[in-house]
Amino acid sequence: HLGFVWGPGDILVYETIYKASGGCPFVHEVRKDEDIYSPILRKLFNESHHIFVGLQRIREDLPSKNKKPQFVSISKNYRSVIRACMEELQQVAGIPSLSTLKGVISMMSHLSLWCEQNFNIFCTLFVVCDPLAGSLVLHLLDWVRLHKADVDEKAREVLASESPAEHQAYWDVVISYVLQGRMDEARQVLVKQAALQPAARVMFKLLDNLLMKMPIFNPGETQTLTEFDVKWRHWREEVDHCLQDQSFASNRHLEDICKILVGDEDVLLEYKELLSTWYHFLVTRLLFSHPTVKPTELHYYAQSSMHMFLDTRSVPEPLDSILLAAFEFDIHQVIKDCSIALNNWWFVGHLTDLLDHCKLLQSHNLHYFSLVLSLWQLAVDYFDHCPEFGRVYLELQIERVPLDTERKALKVIRICEQRQMTEQVRSICKIMAKKALRNNRLGSALSWSIRAKDAAFATLISERFLQDYCAKGTFSDLDLIDNLGPAMLLSDRLTFLGKYREFHRLYGEKRFSDAAKLLLSLMTAKIAPHSFWMTLLTDALPLLEQKEVIFSADQTHELMFCLEELTSGKSVPTPDRPMQVLGYTPPYPLSNVCFPFNLLILFYNML
Repeated sequence: HLGFVWGPGDILVYETIYKASGGCPFVHEVRKDEDIYSPILRKLFNESHHIFVGLQRIREDLPSKNKKPQFVSISKNYRSVIRACMEELQQVAGIPSLSTLKGVISMMSHLSLWCEQNFNIFCTLFVVCDPLAGSLVLHLLDWVRLHKADVDEKAREVLASESPAEHQAYWDVVISYVLQGRMDEARQVLVKQAALQPAARVMFKLLDNLLMKMPIFNPGETQTLTEFDVKWRHWREEVDHCLQDQSFASNRHLEDICKILVGDEDVLLEYKELLSTWYHFLVTRLLFSHPTVKPTELHYYAQSSMHMFLDTRSVPEPLDSILLAAFEFDIHQVIKDCSIALNNWWFVGHLTDLLDHCKLLQSHNLHYFSLVLSLWQLAVDYFDHCPEFGRVYLELQIERVPLDTERKALKVIRICEQRQMTEQVRSICKIMAKKALRNNRLGSALSWSIRAKDAAFATLISERFLQDYCAKGTFSDLDLIDNLGPAMLLSDRLTFLGKYREFHRLYGEKRFSDAAKLLLSLMTAKIAPHSFWMTLLTDALPLLEQKEVIFSADQTHELMFCLEELTSGKSVPTPDRPMQVLGYTPPYPLSNVCFPFNLLILFYNML
């Protein structure tokens, strides 16, 4: 029930079926890449561009072990700017004056959260995490805690109430802390409940002891993985023994916590709402059942966790497939899926570049990858660091940059000149020259054509200058013409324009001999267009009538020869205003027919 019309950069969509009583149908404007024009996202693009450039400066000859801390720092910087963008978008979404944009802002905020969440886990798995077992669960816990921070807000609300232990969200807070492995926080909240139940103080003390003693592997300590595994199994047996003895049977919540500690999957699934996602369920499951899981085993637990958590009728979302590929350490599939799921190349570009620097893409052929940004100035640096096809893609991108202003054109030219992109420079100059000519800006058009070294177009514009001179009796853009320098050699017509302007300047300075010599050379050297000879001969009249002799006998004969050659044709063009420019007023009327003969008589009289 919709019709649409394509526009130059968007689509107009209109209703085709509507009630007659309801008035006119709505017309909607659908824009492409609307999100990238947000000032907040532009800030993200600029800041991430600086990080990208810094990454390119890491020395290639450094050993890998020395590079990794730098790569980890780079990944943290990326995650930091994404999170700052996400938080700023969330703040803007709460401003009442922007209610009309809430849908767009909400979408961008959701997308930023998606990018931050994924960039975080990808960097954790591919860049930060060691391939050895033990540290993986710790990194996954940090990731989950970062993206499930709502428990802290709920905890503050509970603890700020008059009776925290009786608050309806009290047990949700305690169990949420346990699910995230935050045992210290869980113990602090549990104290509130223990104070209300003196008779159950022993039971609370027992659970508090189990939470406190839960071993957590720390790669920075001297404890080996084997030692940790033995210690963890002893603790696990102690927790299991408490369950067997039904130590917490009188308190359902405490018993559930104890079952969570032994990794009871049925109980974990009862708290789906607190876990909210299958990958949170995965991390909690690993924490309490397989804390020393190896990266190579992760994909098995990821697939089973997703199937256990999601309803059989649920269709996995793009994020689910991407995370599964990440947990399988299938980097190529991660990049491919992200390319399909996202509406621009920013995320994929930075992630791929970081992974490439970490030497994680050497086994894959990623020729399809390129980073194309609407922010074309930032895109240049990205293309510079695409070693195989970057130059080709940059040339194609440069051709598509709209040259709205001369300032923008000069920026593009500077970029091209720095990279010896000669053809692109010439093309841009030609485009700008044609634009200027269409707007009758002859000086700008001539300047661009000279820069493009376009002899044909320079000739055309020079003709326009001469026509303009004949019509008005004055030159426009004198500064440009006076400072042509070697550029006037680009074409014969441009040379004539420059030299003819020089003749006017010499005449104005009363350097009549130099002016006469230059004027004669313009005709005898055949530089002047034949149609302009009569104008030049007319310019010679005031020089012939000077009190002192300006033209020698030989020069006068040459003038007469030029006049004879000109009058031998069927039609003789007659000048108009050029004579007034030189301050010459003929003593007798000149007509199209008699003028050449009057000039001839004048030449004879001078002889």
